[in-house]
Amino acid sequence: MTAAVAYAAAPAAAVPCPETPRASTGARPRTGGGQRVRVPLRLVVGAQYRDAALSVYIKIAALAMRPEGCTAKVSVLAEYLGLSKSVAERGLKDLTNPDEVDGLTEIITTRRTLRGGRGQSAHRIVRKAAEAEHFVWVPVRAADALTPRLLRLYALIAYAEARNVPLAVGDLGGMLYHHTGKSAGQHLGDRQTARLIEELGATGWITVHARQGLQGRHAYETHRHPVHAVVQAPAAAPDIHDGSGADDHAGSLASKEDPRTDRPVKRAGVGGSIRRRRPTGSRGPGHGEKRSNTSRPQIAQERGDLTRRAWEVLEPVRHELPAIRPFLLRRIDAEIGRQLAAGAGMERLTARLTARWASTEDPRRGDVGRWLLGSGLVRRGCRLPSCESGTTWSTGERCHLCANIAAEAERLAAAAAEHPPAPVPRPEPPAPARPPTTWLPMPPPPGPGPELPGPAEREQLRAAATPETVRQALAEHGVPAAIRLYGRALVLPHLTDPEHDGGNPA
Repeated sequence: MTAAVAYAAAPAAAVPCPETPRASTGARPRTGGGQRVRVPLRLVVGAQYRDAALSVYIKIAALAMRPEGCTAKVSVLAEYLGLSKSVAERGLKDLTNPDEVDGLTEIITTRRTLRGGRGQSAHRIVRKAAEAEHFVWVPVRAADALTPRLLRLYALIAYAEARNVPLAVGDLGGMLYHHTGKSAGQHLGDRQTARLIEELGATGWITVHARQGLQGRHAYETHRHPVHAVVQAPAAAPDIHDGSGADDHAGSLASKEDPRTDRPVKRAGVGGSIRRRRPTGSRGPGHGEKRSNTSRPQIAQERGDLTRRAWEVLEPVRHELPAIRPFLLRRIDAEIGRQLAAGAGMERLTARLTARWASTEDPRRGDVGRWLLGSGLVRRGCRLPSCESGTTWSTGERCHLCANIAAEAERLAAAAAEHPPAPVPRPEPPAPARPPTTWLPMPPPPGPGPELPGPAEREQLRAAATPETVRQALAEHGVPAAIRLYGRALVLPHLTDPEHDGGNPA
């Protein structure tokens, strides 16, 4: 949310405001009050919503009160509101998509299709608001009669009137934004806001009591229907015989009365209006001197980088603000607005900034803008919103949660000192490095031995074999060669003899 919602968290009786005279004296309503819609305040003051989003929300919320809900097409909604279809679609897009700030979706859309595949208009309902959520009542007829920007201004004034909060032109300008062009995202200036207030007052939806509010401010009074002063007709008026319907011989009498409706339908098409070009001549009217229309504001307050509340919060560092870049000033303004919307008061932010500016030397040598965002405006303390650097802001006493955290830390430190942890065993020295392994060459394979005789010769040797010749073969050629020559039956009995291989049979 933006800096504009700071006054939303203030109680209704926090700022006394004198009672202003009511505009109902000497005035009469044009028509009845009509239906009203409960609009969430976040739609009115949120910079992420276009002005047209508020008009579309009010119309959908009013139509959704019917038993069948809101089933109007976008073109029909645009016709009701006197907008073009593209403007209505952009406003509806902001409402049907999740909000980029807190992820809420204000309009829930359900697509509908007949069995044959032919599509129907979507069914739309509004989000159910929370019980503690701030809201403002806005007449449905105001959305039909006023432009989106004037409707947003009307809703802001209506909320301030309900909460008894005095307003200045700068306060209202700080809650209205440019949404297109080079100035997108910036606040409206005082002169632009004053022109809008004058235009809204001419419609009869509000009455401006000049200099009758608190401390010389204007007092604003909203109406559920446009009102205008009653002009008393003179007692006797001369008949000049050329007026509209003076008698039956002159004038122009209407044959059919055009009844008033709460929804003017434009037969030529959906929405649309005639834009009036502002004079951009180089010479002022009635003057011979040449005027320049390219002059731009030179200070942050004129450019709209900081709102009035941000200027008051930054009072301790006001002399450093001219050196801060406009981009950082807008980020600082957004941060101040976020904290004010969360419930932090202006006095709390100013006191925090004063204490930190007086206790540090860093900002005097570095970038003051970055110091404000990274240290000066950052809240320190526990998770309780009322905690301010370990102290409860409303009472000045020490925060109980911070005290519990500190006591727990002291208890853990005392327990660690009383029962110190077991000493960590000293690591043993690493084992000496093993020498590299030396690989020996593989021994050559044994020779094939004596060439074996043929089968006939082996039969003759085995027939003439004696124990002496077998033992001699074992000694000279080994067990395998002797077995191949004389066979196992003759060689095995000699293998058990310790004289040859120690009784180890092969």
